[in-house]
Amino acid sequence: VQLVESGGGLVEPGGSLRLSCSTAKRLFDVANMAWYRQAPGKQRELVAGITSRGRTNYADSVKGRFTISRDETNNTIYLHMNDLKPEDTAVYYCNANTQNLFWGQGTQVTVSS
Repeated sequence: VQLVESGGGLVEPGGSLRLSCSTAKRLFDVANMAWYRQAPGKQRELVAGITSRGRTNYADSVKGRFTISRDETNNTIYLHMNDLKPEDTAVYYCNANTQNLFWGQGTQVTVSS
């Protein structure tokens, strides 16, 4: 099963990006999904999660700026990122959690002027 990510890039501080992660329906329907990120020299950390029923949770550092959502029609989750800061720079990974863990390949987000 693959998780296909897209949407990373270079953005100035205060800007916005939207990340997407698509997968197969058979996984999407049952998995709790999440976005993690890993900055150079740091451990991978949870950014935001959304359960199969749509319940969400966020890291304190992104509350009020990031929004995670599910699109049942396209078997896709999104991470809407607003008011981006240089400290948001990282590789962002999509994760699906059932009895197994699945990871995307990662997409780079760079916030810099």
